Amino acid sequence: MQALRNLFRAPWSSDVKLDGQTAVITGANTGIGKETAIDLAKRGARVILACRDMEKAQAAVTEIIESSGNDGVVCMKLDLSDSKSIRGFAEEINKNEAKLNLLINNAGVMVCPYGKTADGFEMQIGVNHFGHFLLTYLLIDLIKRSAPARIINVSSMAHSWGSINLEDINSEKSYNKSKAYAQSKLANVLFTRSLGKRLEGTGVTTYSLHPGVVQTDLWRHLSTPERFFITIARPFTKNSIQGAQTTIYCAVEPSLEKESGGYYSDCAPANCSAAGKDDELAQKLWELSCKMLSLSWD
Repeated sequence: MQALRNLFRAPWSSDVKLDGQTAVITGANTGIGKETAIDLAKRGARVILACRDMEKAQAAVTEIIESSGNDGVVCMKLDLSDSKSIRGFAEEINKNEAKLNLLINNAGVMVCPYGKTADGFEMQIGVNHFGHFLLTYLLIDLIKRSAPARIINVSSMAHSWGSINLEDINSEKSYNKSKAYAQSKLANVLFTRSLGKRLEGTGVTTYSLHPGVVQTDLWRHLSTPERFFITIARPFTKNSIQGAQTTIYCAVEPSLEKESGGYYSDCAPANCSAAGKDDELAQKLWELSCKMLSLSWD
């Protein structure tokens, strides 16, 4: 019903300006991350593209500056599959940036063949969840000092098909790429919920979202039957500009200032799965994440 209602609502738009604010967007050299960066740059924000491929990132910076007329756009190296890279990136941000008003955890890998990160995590849970969990942890003090601030985690409706396997989070006993993807996207929703509770009263709010079924290069690992299905469904999919709108909504919409921990789709509050609202599961995932990353984060 929520999705049907959203379908008939007028498109969301806002003229909110972000002059003097700083945003970090992971995976912003392509797709919805890049469109989000263009929008925030047009609103006057200083935008830092956190990307693995610096050649593509530099090309994106040039394009974003030309498109927005804002030369306060830079890129920095970040490989979310390697905790050393994450720590190095965070160190640079903490040293050189006076504030961080928006952290948009956008980067992700999708239904890829089994692989492991530099730290031995299954690639999808490693990049999509553990990488962003660690990044957020390392930047949280700067974000708190910059309040009001927002942390946005790009999830997916695929979270609703997911479950968290606390006993085998890295899918070492058996691997199904779609299940592992769904698990990582459910982890995004649960992390957002837990983090929102922990940040109550700090002026920092959290949001997770489904961008829509977006035409993106994340589809490169899909099987032939899956590609066929997507081709059939193409008229109902979104392009990158449309796909970025809910991220932008969560970043700038004034009415969300007092909301935190929720899940959004089509620029409106949406229902996440029962598992996505399970506070006990969220707590267990939080504790496991801290343990896997050797962190102490109360």
